[in-house]
Amino acid sequence: MLAICKREFKSLFNNVIGWLFIGVTLGLYGLYFFVYNLSYGYPYVTYALSAISFIILITVPILTMRVLAEERHAKTDQLLLTSPVSLGKIVVGKYLALAAVYTICIAVISISPLVLRIFGEVALLETYTGILGFWLYGLSCIAIGMFTSSLTESQVVSAVLSFVLLFLGYMMTSLTGIGGNTGNWFTKILDCYDLYQPMENFMNGTFPVTDLIYYISIIFIFLFLTYEALQKRRWTVSKKMISTSVFSIGTIVLVVAAVIAANFGVRKIPSKYTELDVTSKKIYSITGETKAYLKELNDDITIYVYVEKKSKDKSVDKTLSKYEAASKHIQVKYIDPSNNPKFAEKYSQGGLNKNSIVVVCGDRYKVIDYGSEENSYADSQVYEYTMDPSTYSYVPSGYDLEGQVTAALQYVTSESETVIYQLMGHDETALSKAYLDVFDKQFITVKSLNLLQQDAVPKDCEALFITAPESDFSDDDVNKLQSYLDQGGALYISLDYQNFEELKNIKKFLRNNQIATTESIIGENDKTYYYQNQFYLLPKVVDTDFTQQVAGNTSVFAPYAIGLEYTGENQDDCTVFLESSEDSFAKSYANLSKEREEAEQSNLFGKEEGDESGPFDMGLMIAGENGSKLCVLGSSYIFTENANDMVSGRNAKLFQGVVSELVTTDEHQVAGVVIPVKDYSVSSITVSQRAILVYGLLWGIAMPLVCIVAGVVIWAKRRKR
Repeated sequence: MLAICKREFKSLFNNVIGWLFIGVTLGLYGLYFFVYNLSYGYPYVTYALSAISFIILITVPILTMRVLAEERHAKTDQLLLTSPVSLGKIVVGKYLALAAVYTICIAVISISPLVLRIFGEVALLETYTGILGFWLYGLSCIAIGMFTSSLTESQVVSAVLSFVLLFLGYMMTSLTGIGGNTGNWFTKILDCYDLYQPMENFMNGTFPVTDLIYYISIIFIFLFLTYEALQKRRWTVSKKMISTSVFSIGTIVLVVAAVIAANFGVRKIPSKYTELDVTSKKIYSITGETKAYLKELNDDITIYVYVEKKSKDKSVDKTLSKYEAASKHIQVKYIDPSNNPKFAEKYSQGGLNKNSIVVVCGDRYKVIDYGSEENSYADSQVYEYTMDPSTYSYVPSGYDLEGQVTAALQYVTSESETVIYQLMGHDETALSKAYLDVFDKQFITVKSLNLLQQDAVPKDCEALFITAPESDFSDDDVNKLQSYLDQGGALYISLDYQNFEELKNIKKFLRNNQIATTESIIGENDKTYYYQNQFYLLPKVVDTDFTQQVAGNTSVFAPYAIGLEYTGENQDDCTVFLESSEDSFAKSYANLSKEREEAEQSNLFGKEEGDESGPFDMGLMIAGENGSKLCVLGSSYIFTENANDMVSGRNAKLFQGVVSELVTTDEHQVAGVVIPVKDYSVSSITVSQRAILVYGLLWGIAMPLVCIVAGVVIWAKRRKR
C-alpha cells in the first residue's frame, strides 16, 4: 500500500497536475487572505476558506481525473488488478497520495493564523477547527472524484462527472429548499448528500462530532464504491460469476444503508454530547447560572421559532438545542410562516419578524424579536449591532440569545409583575442600555416617578432608583422618600461629586438615615487601586451575598467617588461592599480645583495638608428593622456605559447584584439570573502596510507562482524526452 502511495504521489509531481493544484488553491486562498485578513483586519481565516470552497469543485476533479481513468485507458490497470496487492490497499494507497497533496495546501494555510497573531488577538481553537472542517470537506471531495475516475477511461468524462457530483453536494441545501418543501422524507434523503453544510458548522465555532462522522462516512462509502468498481473489472462477466455480481450489489446496499443508519443514530444523540463550543467567548454554550436555573425548572415550556426550519439561524438553533438538552420541560418547535400565517397574530399585533422567538408557558408568553432586514437588524434582541465606520452598515458585535431566553423563562414562569420606579425631576442621570438590560432580563417593569405629581411613592414600587441628581430635593420630596423607607421600601441612590456641596436636603436625608459623607473626592496612592488617574478608582469589592460575581480587587471601575460612612449604632445593619485602600485620601473640592490644571497634565493628584486619610467606604447597603433597604453609592459614574466597558461588563454584574438585593421577586422566580451580552467576535487586528504587502505577495503571488512554474518546467522537460 505504501509503495502504491509513494508511486502515485511522485507521479502527481512528475507532471503539472500536482503543482497546479497546490498553486491554484494557495493562490486563491492568498487573494482572499490578503483582502479579508490583512487589509480588512478580520482575525478569522475561515472567511477566506469559505470564499474558496467553491474552487475545490473545480480543482479536485482535475486532481483526481487521471488517478484510475488514465490507467484504464492505457491498459496499465491490468497490472494492478492482477498484482498480489489487494484491491483495498490499491484504493487506499492512491487515495492517501491524493490526500497528501491536498494536505500540503492545508499545512501552508495553517501557518496563516499564526502570522495574524503577530498583529492582534486570534481565536486559534476556533480557527483551526474551521480549517479542520475545510480539510475534511476537501478529503470527501477527493474520495468522490476518485470514485468517478474508476467508472470510465476518459479523463474528461471523469472530471465532468466529478464536478457534477460535487456541485450537487455543494448546492444540496439550496436545492432541497426550493419551494419551501422541506422536512419531508424525500428532502431528508437528499440532505444525506449535503457536503457544504457540515463544513459551515465547523467554521461557525463548534466542533460537531456528528459532522466529523459524516465526512468520515462519505470518504468510506466512496472509497468502498471505488473498490467495488475495481472488483467488477477484476472478474470477467460470465455465467459462472453471476452470483458474485449479485452478492456485490447486495453488499453495496447493505454497507450504504448501515452507514446512513449510523449517521441518523448519531444525530439522535443530544447535542450537548455531540457539539463542542470552541468559540473564544463560548457563544453557543449556556452558562452555569442558566444550567442551575434549568435544573430547578418544573413548568412545561415551549419555545417557538418563527421560521421554516430550512432557513433557521444556525447560531440560534445551536443555543436553543442546549436549552432543550438541559431540561426535559423545554421543547423547541419551528413554525413555518407560510404554513401558519395566523401564528404571528396570536403573539404580536404588528406581526413577527422571521427567526423571532416566542417563549410560552400556559397563558404567559414573551416575544424575543430577531429584528428586521429592512432596519439592518439594528432593532434585534438576539444580536447586538454596532455601526461599522468603514462600510456605514450595522455589523453584529454581540450575541444575547442566552440572556434573553433565560430572562423570558423567568418571566413566563413567574406569577406576578415586578415594578421599580426611576426618580425624575432633579436632573438625574438616565441609566444606559447595559443597566436597563438588567431590569429587562429580569422582566422588571421600569416606570418614571416625579414626586411633584404624586402624593407619595406608589404602593406597587418594589424599589426606587435615584441616579446622580444634580439639583436638590425639596423638603416635601425628602418627607415622601423618608415615608417610603419607613414603610419598608427599597431605595437606591448614587451621588455626583460635582454638585454635591449644593445638595443640602439630599445630605440631610442621608444624615437622617445614619450616612455621613466625606464632603470631598477620593483619590488613591496605591497603584493597584486606580487606573491612569488617581481618581479613576478600582475599589475593592467586598464579598457579600449580592457581590459574589465580582468580589475582589480591581474588578469594577468607580471614577470620581465620594467617601461614605455609616454612623448608626448597630453596625450589623450596614453592609459595606465597596471600599478604598489604606493609602487612599479624600481631597477637598477647593484643593482639587486648584490643582486640576497641573494634575491633568501629569495625571497625578498629590495628597496635601487638609486631605483626609483612608480607607473610605464607597458603597453601602443598609437594612432597616422594618424591612427597608437603602443602597448608597459614592460614584455617579460607576453605572455608566463607559465605566462598564472599561472592565468588560463587571460593573453591570455588580448592578445586577444590587438590583437582586433590593427587588423582591416571587417564589417561582429565581432572582439574579441575568446573563450579559456575549461579545460576538474578537477585535479586528491592525496590520501594517509593510506587512500587508509582504505577506500578501508571499501568499497571493510568490508561493502559487513558484508551484505553477515548477509544474510547467517539469512538464516541459518530460515532453522533450
